[in-house]
Amino acid sequence: MIEPAAGAPMIQAESLRGYRGMRHGFFSRLGGTSSGGYASLNCSFASGDRAETVTENRGRIAHQLGIASPHLVTAKQVHGISVVEVEAPWPAGTQPPECDALVTRVPGLAVAVLTADCAPILIADLAAGVVAAAHAGWRGALSGVVEETVAAMERLRARADRMTAVVGPSISQPSYEVGPEFHAEFMATDSGSASFFTVSPKDDGKFQFDLPEYVGARLIRAGLRRIEVLELDTLTNAGRFFSHRRSTLMGEKDVGRQMSAILLVDDRA
Repeated sequence: MIEPAAGAPMIQAESLRGYRGMRHGFFSRLGGTSSGGYASLNCSFASGDRAETVTENRGRIAHQLGIASPHLVTAKQVHGISVVEVEAPWPAGTQPPECDALVTRVPGLAVAVLTADCAPILIADLAAGVVAAAHAGWRGALSGVVEETVAAMERLRARADRMTAVVGPSISQPSYEVGPEFHAEFMATDSGSASFFTVSPKDDGKFQFDLPEYVGARLIRAGLRRIEVLELDTLTNAGRFFSHRRSTLMGEKDVGRQMSAILLVDDRA
C-alpha cells in the first residue's frame, strides 16, 4: 500500500500502482469541500449533503484521475449482486442503474463505488483491457457479488488468473460486532465462512466478522491469484474515513461516502 502525502485524499495499492494503461485510487474523506458530518470529500448524492458540493468533490477526484467529471461513473448501489458494463458516461439528467459493480473496457472511463464500512473492490486485467469496481457489504459478499463481477469481466475476455484485485478501506474485524443470527445466516449459506468469525471478547453471545478478508477469500474462490487487502479500518480512523457504524453509534442521522475508482488509459498518451 502506498500512503499519500499528508492530507492527500488518495491511497494507491502496491499491487496496482505503476501499471501502464491504468489508474486507480481509494479516496479518503480528506480534500473536499463538504462541511459538518460530511466533511470533507463526501461523494454521495444520496446523502443529505448539498448536491453542488458533492459535484465539486467528485470533480476533484476526476481531476486527480485525469478525466472530465462526466467520465467518473457510479451506480445506485443496492447491496445486491448485479453488474453493469459501462460503455459511455450516463446521459445527463438520467438516473444511474441499480447495481453494485461496474465493468468497462473503455479507456478514459472511470468506474467507481461509494463506501462507508463496506468493502470497495478494484479489479484489473490489463492484458484483456478490462477493469471493474465493486461494492461488497456483507450481504452482497455472501450472495455472490464478487463472483458475478469476475464473471462479467470474463465475458469481456478477461481471465481470473490474470486479474489483480484490491480490497480497499473497510470495517475491520475488531470493529465489526455482529449478532448470532448474522453468524447463523453465514453458516447456513456458506459453511466455508466459519474462519472469518471470532467470538466477541465481551462474552455476550456475539461475534466479530472479518469482512475484508472474507471478500478476499471469495476472490480466491473465483479464481484470482493476485489479491491485496488494505488493512485500513474505516470505523477507528475517523479523521480519514467515513463510517456508517461509527455514525450510528454516535447517534448521527446520516454519513458521507468515500469513493474508490479505477480506469483504463491510453498508454501512448
